[in-house]
Amino acid sequence: MLKKLTQLAMTAAVLVTPMALAAQDFTIRATANSNTDDEDYDGLVVFKDYVEAASNGRIAVELFIGTQLCATGEECLEGVSEGSIDVYISTSGGAAGIFPYVQVLDLPYLMSSDRVAEAVLQGDFVRTMRDMALADSGNTIRLMTIGNTGGWRNFANTERRVQTPADLQGLKLRTVVADLPIQLVEAMGASATPIQWPELFTSLQTGVVEGTANGITDIMNMKFPDAGLQYLTLDGHSYMGALWWMNNDAFLAMPDDLRRVVVDGFAALQQATFASPKRKSIAAYEAFVAGGGDLYVPSPAEKALFAEAAAPVYDWFSANVQGGPDMLTALQEAVAKVEADMAAGYESDLN
Repeated sequence: MLKKLTQLAMTAAVLVTPMALAAQDFTIRATANSNTDDEDYDGLVVFKDYVEAASNGRIAVELFIGTQLCATGEECLEGVSEGSIDVYISTSGGAAGIFPYVQVLDLPYLMSSDRVAEAVLQGDFVRTMRDMALADSGNTIRLMTIGNTGGWRNFANTERRVQTPADLQGLKLRTVVADLPIQLVEAMGASATPIQWPELFTSLQTGVVEGTANGITDIMNMKFPDAGLQYLTLDGHSYMGALWWMNNDAFLAMPDDLRRVVVDGFAALQQATFASPKRKSIAAYEAFVAGGGDLYVPSPAEKALFAEAAAPVYDWFSANVQGGPDMLTALQEAVAKVEADMAAGYESDLN
């Protein structure tokens, strides 16, 4: 795969001519494999509005929502690499086949709140991941920012209330097609079944799986309660990071002032995706409970049991994922710094 990306990089480099560099008219083709109710779409609308206005019309942004341009993470990232797609948003699972270390975002119970996650994802941690991805893609795929796509992953199922990891024993849980989520489910004593997102409703309905790990907005947007999903435990084991990728040559082909516009546009997009799940989750939780759903918030002691059960996943990640140890260290250091800054802030703000 990486050899192919390197070949694509060489081809793309040939296509960047002095005439293209001198041009003051650019079009960004951006795609999200979601729908217009999704946080990804909210972010793209903000990005399009900002970039087109701030560039005074020198940059046009075209949005392709759904699977018009590509259908899977690997296919879409290949499109970004070869330049047929300029911007694409993936989950960590969707990019793990090419950049396995992005699964660090799925490590459980590492970031404790929106404040921590948002501060971490606005700092140097993202630049570290960007540098690794550029090197591994032959300088063709550039990580622009990491936002959010659905809040926090929580365990949900069709069978029973889950208060501790013992309650997950034996349940058949859907995971994305990536190694780390499978390791997490199995560490909890459940049975992992990788299933593509479009197939999940039917899989729940027919009993192929009995649960999943998703945010409430995705659960309600996809009408999973109609498929029998009635138990939701707010363990918040991972922040649903959204990785926004851009073709590196398309970015570097712009003059400095327009690159700044694009960078600022992604900052605006990031803020929109941070905010959107918070607002949408209010009505989503209300609808879930109104429909007969059982919503459970673990006590601190119960949450500690979940974290303890998940500990082997960290060892697996460090031992088996290329670039895993470096990426885990970078994230842990970023989290520690943010938590220290927050503690100092509380010391001042609470007195």
